[in-house]
Amino acid sequence: MHLFTRLGLVFGLILGGASPALSDIKVLTSFTVFADMARNIAGDHAEVVSITREGAEIHMFRPTPGDIKRGLGADVVLWNGLGLETWFERYLENLGNVKAYVLSDGVEPIMIAEGAYEGRANPHAWMSPGNADIYIDNIVRALSETDPDNAAAYLANGEAYKAEIAATFAPIRAAIEALPEEKRWLVSSEAAFSYLARDFGLREASIWAINADSRGSPQQVRRIIDLIRDNEVPVIFSESTVSPKPAEQVARETGIAYGGVLYVDSLSEPGGPVPTYLDLLRVTSETIVTGLTANP
Repeated sequence: MHLFTRLGLVFGLILGGASPALSDIKVLTSFTVFADMARNIAGDHAEVVSITREGAEIHMFRPTPGDIKRGLGADVVLWNGLGLETWFERYLENLGNVKAYVLSDGVEPIMIAEGAYEGRANPHAWMSPGNADIYIDNIVRALSETDPDNAAAYLANGEAYKAEIAATFAPIRAAIEALPEEKRWLVSSEAAFSYLARDFGLREASIWAINADSRGSPQQVRRIIDLIRDNEVPVIFSESTVSPKPAEQVARETGIAYGGVLYVDSLSEPGGPVPTYLDLLRVTSETIVTGLTANP
């Protein structure tokens, strides 16, 4: 940098100029959902970087050298755990001595009941307005322990964020509770919504357990078709990071509605349908309610 440029920056800071302050810490997250949550809690005190990009499929993600470079210099790392990011611990080895926090700590896991992952915890615990408080508390703790000088700001931002999430989901919960109990079904391609279903009192079924499974095998499709017919399920959904074709096939063969796309593993670009975590939960929940109420 030229000498006069450096002097100008110094005098600008002394005189209260508009040069932006550097962030206090760098926060690295395993995927975009947690990056948005962390930004809501950190405010201006942290630079937050996601390893994966918007729209990425995070189960089988393969980091590139550029992804590793993006994480260098992080002061703290946030990831989900529960077997979700199978690639993450090896990635972490490239960053040196940096503290990593598992954001699902404290969640009561829902166990997968069948398929290749039977007996393992369903990892999609952030897909729950109820669990959101646990994730927020864990982020507040991680940032506060990393940057104690701003702990009060992190705590205040976290509590405000919790209140916003609770207020958003009160009317959605009420709409689902107004449905007849026998119609409260959530059927989708992947069993990514077990925690959301538990929060809203929905029964869940899916074509496969998680995205690392085989997707839409004849046996999987036949099983879900039988379940839909036996329980008169009115609608089926798919997820944004997988092909909708298996769900659409099931809809055609059973004559039920295809309810559209649900979001779970990744945010969209800023101009897309789910640019924030709150949008992801809200749009997904409203799509479920619309599908169930429009197809009684």
